[in-house]
Amino acid sequence: MKLDSSIAAVITGGASGLGEATARMLAKEGVKVALLDLNAERGEAVAKELGGVYARCDVASEVSCDEALAIARKAHGVERILVNCAGIGPAMRTVSKKRDTGALVHHDIAFYAKVVGINLIGTFTMLAKSAVAMSALEPITADGGRGVIINTASVAATDGQIGQVAYASSKGGVVGLTLPAARDLAASGIRVNTIMPGLFETPMFQGISPEFRQSLEASIPFPSRLGRPDEYAHLAKSIIENDMLNGFAIRLDGAVRLAPK
Repeated sequence: MKLDSSIAAVITGGASGLGEATARMLAKEGVKVALLDLNAERGEAVAKELGGVYARCDVASEVSCDEALAIARKAHGVERILVNCAGIGPAMRTVSKKRDTGALVHHDIAFYAKVVGINLIGTFTMLAKSAVAMSALEPITADGGRGVIINTASVAATDGQIGQVAYASSKGGVVGLTLPAARDLAASGIRVNTIMPGLFETPMFQGISPEFRQSLEASIPFPSRLGRPDEYAHLAKSIIENDMLNGFAIRLDGAVRLAPK
């Protein structure tokens, strides 16, 4: 797919981190961008800077997804590109001790469901709603392509660390849906791929100590540093422009394999 001003894109989690970098990359190519995020102040500021539109969106709510997509489509028409970056990365062990009593307790079930609801079900909700609208569009590539969907998983999908049981399983689900979704949507000319970032410079790592940062960077074989959001955006651009790339989850990680902790 060629990137130009005829293309509309929706980016969840578009107000910061990987999503913001992707929105900036797409806007630079002339694409009409819609930033979906819970952070209205930041989302509106970035959208204004990029000449795009902001819509508040809680991806865990189907109603919120519908409302946000309606705003985006009213401004730019139906999206040809969806990039799912919205997500959370909290930690909790399967079994842990209460600090006050030392009693053993299991992982909070509602908390587990919240993580899966945002990271996995939220991703699928946006994918499904975007795909049905894309399917009604006219093809724009020689192969009959109508759109591209990029999901964001994590290397934790396969290398989940201690305390990441909810996060890793939610991201593992995103990896797992990639190929069947691509096969489901092949007849509509919609490609589906997933990016699995390693340790990236995102809001999740803001406020960490210099010592902890150095230890993280030392664990990455090459380059031995945190990934930059623009490197994620560059891979997203390559996926969009390469029509043969479909149904695949790609690690973007400097060859890191996460240790247990």
